[in-house]
Amino acid sequence: MKTVKGPAIFLAQFMADEDPFDNIESMARWASGLGFKGIQVPIGNTRFIDVARAAESTDYCDELRGRVGAHGIEITELSTHLEGQLVAVHPAYDALFDGFAPEAVRGNPAARTSWATEQVRLAAAASRNLGLSAHATFSGALLWPMMYPWPQRPAGLVETGFEELARRWRPILDAFDEHGVDCCFEIHPGEDLHDGVTFERFLAEVDDHPRAHILYDPSHFVLQQLDYLAFLDIYRERIRMFHVKDAEYRPTGRSGVYGGYQDWLDRPGRFRSLGDGTVDFRTIFSKLAAYDFDGWAVLEWECCLKHQEDGAREGAAFIRDHIIRVTDRAFDDFAATDTDPAANRKVLGLS
Repeated sequence: MKTVKGPAIFLAQFMADEDPFDNIESMARWASGLGFKGIQVPIGNTRFIDVARAAESTDYCDELRGRVGAHGIEITELSTHLEGQLVAVHPAYDALFDGFAPEAVRGNPAARTSWATEQVRLAAAASRNLGLSAHATFSGALLWPMMYPWPQRPAGLVETGFEELARRWRPILDAFDEHGVDCCFEIHPGEDLHDGVTFERFLAEVDDHPRAHILYDPSHFVLQQLDYLAFLDIYRERIRMFHVKDAEYRPTGRSGVYGGYQDWLDRPGRFRSLGDGTVDFRTIFSKLAAYDFDGWAVLEWECCLKHQEDGAREGAAFIRDHIIRVTDRAFDDFAATDTDPAANRKVLGLS
């Protein structure tokens, strides 16, 4: 068995224009002071990482790791959540998602897709140069507006959507394979890969690609009312990353899974700081230990109530206390006896 690494923290929800949240060194120092051992880094801000330079220069990557390591922190993974989202965008979302892209490609979906694809490919090379084995991303979505089958979906629509999604992602997955890095899709509402069935559809379209894997975040399954513990059992071989994020689901007679277009505070399903929701993390960490998961336990803070700095401080301790240092011996080893094949046959009453 292997021990989960951590605690680590995803920087995306904390990055800001003021100290200590405005550059990677300051955030490494801040995270270390809270008890974190690793940081997961989005690629979109050069004050944290210049992904194009990192993709080309091992010297730059060594220097970056050294600056972070001076504070006792490792870079655990890179993230292209925003860029991966732009690999596949339904036209209904063009105006909204243009904000994720540089001004030069806004209003031009084809150029935006090309830019996003290149950014994810750069992240694959940068991950290799940083000595990382996994990468976090979103799949994007061509079919999400058709999630509920009304009006009735035309025959073949879903198949066509997944064929196109796979066509766009297969070359990217090949690039990850070339660099020896797993591409881990966060299974997330709003993405075409939002549950186990959709992940399986995609996996079939990319011929079970060896680099297509899962970033497991149980909070998104609570909001969907999906069995997040059974998901671990089913997909354990494909789970290579772990976001530790809490959530709760409180249906009423007025609103349920879809949330009634309400703000996060009023939705029945909402994200909470670690320990404030209902996710059974003791069982999750036990399953991960039993399944030899040796990746990082990474805090992703999203909460509609608690201040983010309090959530980070409490989250570091929460993860540390849930990580199971796996045993190197069986509890009943003290009663073990030497034996041999002949003795075993004798115990069984065999001649």
